[in-house]
Amino acid sequence: MANTNSNSNQAVAHGRYIRGSVSKVRRVLDQIRGQSYRDALIMLEFMPYRSTGPITKVLRSAVANAEHNLGLDPSTLVISAASADMGPSMKRFRPRAQGRAYAIKKQTCHISIGVAAPTT
Repeated sequence: MANTNSNSNQAVAHGRYIRGSVSKVRRVLDQIRGQSYRDALIMLEFMPYRSTGPITKVLRSAVANAEHNLGLDPSTLVISAASADMGPSMKRFRPRAQGRAYAIKKQTCHISIGVAAPTT
């Protein structure tokens, strides 16, 4: 689901219910926040983390929103906002010794990325 923020030249895209820990996604988002779109794509391509796939997908969606809805040039865009929030946890159970059950919580997160043209 994607939308644009109408009060500024910032396009936003959201990725909901992404499987993965919030802390693991945030460490990648902290690296690309403030970078240009091109530099962020290069960084994401060579980072050794599993969360870079969904983050790249959301980033490309935000840039497509900026290009289509606001008419901005993708080569000039900068990542102005990047955040990750907790989603609901999927609850699963594993059998353990003597008939017990062990709860496993599979975490999800919501990723939000905003891109804007640099202000001069």
